[in-house]
Amino acid sequence: MSVFEIGMLLCFGAAWPTSIYKSYKSRTNKGKSIWFLIILFIGYISGVLHKIHYSLDPVMGLYILNGCLVAVDICFYVRNRRFDRLQR
Repeated sequence: MSVFEIGMLLCFGAAWPTSIYKSYKSRTNKGKSIWFLIILFIGYISGVLHKIHYSLDPVMGLYILNGCLVAVDICFYVRNRRFDRLQR
């Protein structure tokens, strides 16, 4: 378990609630990239798999939490895509 890894995950994790809130309230995908969200989600999955196979420790919970937050943002992206289509 690395204090630097924990710091990185906490900093990234702190940004997701704001992103989710903005996605929820704005009802648009302007300024969002689904590919960016997917890449981040894959990164968090990779972190969890690494922890399972090589270094099982409580930090894995932060990877899971961050992955769940990204998944929620992806869901709002899908929802907002429908709103964007209706506005055309």
